[in-house]
Amino acid sequence: MQIGRIRVPFCISKTMSDNDKKIIAIDAMGGDRGPAAVLGGINQFLYQHGESHTFFRIFGDEKLLRKLLAKYPRVARNSTVIDAPDVIRGTDKIRDVIRHAQNTSMYMAIKDVREGNAAAVVSSGNTGVLMSLSKLALKTVDGISRPAITTMLPSGAGDSRVVVLDLGANVQCDAENLFDFAVLGSVYAEIIGKMSRPKLGVLNIGEEETKGNETLQHINKLLTAHRAELPFEYLGFVEPTDISAGRVQVVVTDGFTGNIVLKTVEGTAKLIKRVISENMKKSWLAIIGAFFLVHVFKRLKHKIDPRSYAGATFLGLKGFVVKTHGNSDALAFANAIQYASEFAKKDLNDIIGGRVANLAHIRAELAE
Repeated sequence: MQIGRIRVPFCISKTMSDNDKKIIAIDAMGGDRGPAAVLGGINQFLYQHGESHTFFRIFGDEKLLRKLLAKYPRVARNSTVIDAPDVIRGTDKIRDVIRHAQNTSMYMAIKDVREGNAAAVVSSGNTGVLMSLSKLALKTVDGISRPAITTMLPSGAGDSRVVVLDLGANVQCDAENLFDFAVLGSVYAEIIGKMSRPKLGVLNIGEEETKGNETLQHINKLLTAHRAELPFEYLGFVEPTDISAGRVQVVVTDGFTGNIVLKTVEGTAKLIKRVISENMKKSWLAIIGAFFLVHVFKRLKHKIDPRSYAGATFLGLKGFVVKTHGNSDALAFANAIQYASEFAKKDLNDIIGGRVANLAHIRAELAE
């Protein structure tokens, strides 16, 4: 298949050996903070997780990157720099760059995964372009209609999280898409989130079976009818309040609604931090009280800080692509790399493929 001058194969090379599975391709030129934040993130990751487990192939302006690497000897020891002369900007339109992306750091990093040189790619670049290039180059897992942007958001007590998808890749979804998201999300929760037989719900404006549009009604009836056969515990419709309450572990929705949920969660987290900070400055009593609650505040910060869930994966592709925020700092990028390394360890797509095959007879009912 030929897209402009980009040649897109129909399968991914299988040349990587088991020892190479933790090689991560990095798009160093995407994002608002530039390659300094990217290299700082790699440095933090290596400091926290050791230098013997992960190697990086970094794509970008070679001259600039080698200059910056002088400040990060740890990164220099554990990486290779591949020159990519062109850059995709955050403001670029998909139609304007899709045919001329072959020399960009973003496409070259994705291509590295396609060719089997790396197990995953991490980028903080333009989301729309990243998704389009990833779909063209990597293709979807057999039996999956569309990939979904997926991450784990804070939920419930302690360090518990909830898997939410789609977070923006597919603005409009039919029942088949939502069924596929349920399959993808449940596998993700089990393997990455370590949630045994996760509780899954379809996001709606109410829990009642009569709520929602025709698409939601259709998928709910199907999942309810086959509840006993599903590899997850289907709860039916769930509301947005269930996400933070910890009642549900996987939430399925369309990309329009999911993106609003994501940004609402991030905005709420920033509001909580701002209110606490402002009120602590108003009196000595607040400052003294804060001293005794310092450990509580640390746990709260870890729980709600968007940088702790800075990575989102394009789940359902034949290769792992992790997208982090355009304004990601070094900490956020380090967390995104950790996220990618988890995918590199697992045979996630093999499990997804098996799950798709086992549930094909149920999905087929949606087309009847």
